[in-house]
Amino acid sequence: MTTADASAAAPPFGRALCAMITPFTRAGTLDLDGAQRLAARLVDEGCDGLVLSGTTGESPTTTDTEKSELVRAVREAVGERASIVAGVGTFDTRHTVELALVAEKAGADGLLVVTPYYSRPPQDAVEAHFREIADAAGLPVALYDIPGRTGTRIEPETLIRLAEHPRIVAVKDCSYDFLGTQKVLARTELAYYAGCDEHNLALYAVGGAGYVSTVANVIPRHLRSVLDAFDAGDTAGAARLQQRATPLIESMMSAGLPGAVTAKALLNELGLPAGPVRAPLRPADRGAVDGLLSAYESLTAG
Repeated sequence: MTTADASAAAPPFGRALCAMITPFTRAGTLDLDGAQRLAARLVDEGCDGLVLSGTTGESPTTTDTEKSELVRAVREAVGERASIVAGVGTFDTRHTVELALVAEKAGADGLLVVTPYYSRPPQDAVEAHFREIADAAGLPVALYDIPGRTGTRIEPETLIRLAEHPRIVAVKDCSYDFLGTQKVLARTELAYYAGCDEHNLALYAVGGAGYVSTVANVIPRHLRSVLDAFDAGDTAGAARLQQRATPLIESMMSAGLPGAVTAKALLNELGLPAGPVRAPLRPADRGAVDGLLSAYESLTAG
């Protein structure tokens, strides 16, 4: 592969992206100093992209001003060492466009736009929503397909059509439809990022771009090592590393608590910036925290 070919094939936002939590103070206000310290640590530990104000970042309960301030603060902290993708998706097209323009002005490198939720628009309306946002802002767009949360799938044929838009470049995939994902991969140039940590290696192995990981808030270096091993040709080693992370992934993502809650619980226990979650979320109880710590310590012990 030539240098030009390699550059053309590079994922638009990097390979190892963290869906970063939004740190709050004990009083529940935005902790910009904590966000800067956490962002710098994540980049130092192997993340080449940070997704801000996603669901893990508690975007439903942060204000538009807080979202903008967060992008500015993290950009100041990490400079050009990592891409910054701003979550701007809402169920209101007009509001999403406004957030996209503000994120662009604040210094984001890209936009993460979730399917409009709750109202369950038909596919032609979903497509029109994404096109309007991509037309309005000058940044590359990643579409977020998570029907279990939104109630609406971005169907493969819709994704194939949307891939024709020059600024729609990526998908964060939480569809749990591996066949549909591979159909889109085969027919488009969209960069596919695993949005479910248990799929990080599997999607990468069939041509995915990498991952957008909640679990990376606490084990960024380990998750990066899975991709590094695969790229080095050590597929068995990559599989072992992915499997070693499975108990922690399950504890954080499949034990009945939202990822924002479990990630903040662990970060707080480790003395790293996190703080409380905002209502309606509630903190993990002591039993849940102990289980998370046990899974984390088993993974990091050796």
